[in-house]
Amino acid sequence: MSYIAGNTIRTLREKNGITQKELAEIIGVSDKTISKWETNKGLPDIGIIEELAKALRVSLPELFTGDLKTNENVSGNMKKIQFYVCPICGNVITAVGEGHFSCCGITLPKQESESMNLEHSVFIETIDDEYSITMLHPMNKEHYVSFVAYVTSGSVEIVKLYPEQDVFIRFRKKGHGFLYAYCNRHGLFRKNI
Repeated sequence: MSYIAGNTIRTLREKNGITQKELAEIIGVSDKTISKWETNKGLPDIGIIEELAKALRVSLPELFTGDLKTNENVSGNMKKIQFYVCPICGNVITAVGEGHFSCCGITLPKQESESMNLEHSVFIETIDDEYSITMLHPMNKEHYVSFVAYVTSGSVEIVKLYPEQDVFIRFRKKGHGFLYAYCNRHGLFRKNI
């Protein structure tokens, strides 16, 4: 990863409508220091990077790369959910849209879902106003389903599973959406419901 480019600092400062002097006052340096950074005649100290990012209203990765992200998804449709799973501890992180996440010291890749297959198929039964979900899948310490999620345009419900436990879940029906199952060996599978 490269260090912060002077042009990035200037662009962000101007985008936020603040002067070099105003930025300097916010983070506790002189306006000459800001000028040096912007003209690549100096670099911000690592100790004030977080303050600088906060003052410029960007994340640390955006500040370092200069790759500014704009949220264009104003509707927040939950069906656009992405899953990130830590292969070390099993943490599940979800985001509406893509993101950059890490856990246990590693960057987590976005899980790409596949259509459910014979080995990873679910049985769905409607009982009153609920979906009853079962899977015939190994559930031992080496090979198991880590979680099952029911996603509609307005909600996400995730049930975490553990080895030695049967895959039997009930979700209250909330409309059409997707059912996801994550196998610790084969990854993420999806089915329309």
